[in-house]
Amino acid sequence: MDVRATDITMKSAALAFAERLHAAPDKRLARFMGELLTDFADLADRMDMSRDELQAAIGFLTEVGEACSERRQEWVLLADVLGLTSAFERRHARLPDEATPNTLAGPFYRPGAPRRADKESICLDGKGTPLVFTARLRSSDGGPVSAARIEVWHANGDGVYENQAPDMQPEFNLRGTYTSGPDGTVRIFTIRPRGYRIPDDGPVGRLLRQLGLPATRPAHLQFRISASGYRTLITHVFDRSDPAIAADPLFAVDPALLADFTATPDGGVACSFTFILARDEHHRKQT
Repeated sequence: MDVRATDITMKSAALAFAERLHAAPDKRLARFMGELLTDFADLADRMDMSRDELQAAIGFLTEVGEACSERRQEWVLLADVLGLTSAFERRHARLPDEATPNTLAGPFYRPGAPRRADKESICLDGKGTPLVFTARLRSSDGGPVSAARIEVWHANGDGVYENQAPDMQPEFNLRGTYTSGPDGTVRIFTIRPRGYRIPDDGPVGRLLRQLGLPATRPAHLQFRISASGYRTLITHVFDRSDPAIAADPLFAVDPALLADFTATPDGGVACSFTFILARDEHHRKQT
């Protein structure tokens, strides 16, 4: 297909590109690129996109790549704040309606957190308002899920994770691995977390400021729960009273993940949450 010199629409260029993809060995990649360019061309035509705007977009994407390092993944952050990560998680989890929703793991998960016994604390520096978090694990039929592996991690009272500031907190502070008891329950002793600001000192943070969007996440604890015969669950439990609850920049808040943090007579807080695990259908077929 030839593009006439008088044809100035972006759509014509997209169609010309698509014509060249018929012999592509990877048909799915070819389709993806063709449709991506077509959609972008439609947008550019509707917005009457200028040369300067195209160069600014290219410059932004270049900056995102240059901001990546061994300790930072700006592309993942961009996908997160655009809501893509959470949307893909919901789309592909395909959990039963009664199951606790899956969420993104986030950038601060660390494998290998120390084993902790029931009622053992994961707060290693003694700083913060004490929190007793009671986790109850249930199957979709209401029965307890015992011997489950429960990994938990969260920010401290200043909204900082241990691996964000390794020189200011003990290693594996506010991280632990528990095992649910015969009744499917475990009690986690820790401190009340505070919401944190996502890394906003790079191009993604600048984009948020230009759009007037928030960068502070509501307070939460994160969990990775695995048990034989069940699908692994990665999820959040959010503090319902946090003022940022309606504007999570990572779009992970779900009404089913809200919990009450209630003051206790000793000056601490308590929270309980029931996790409903989905059966692993593949495991059931195998057994």
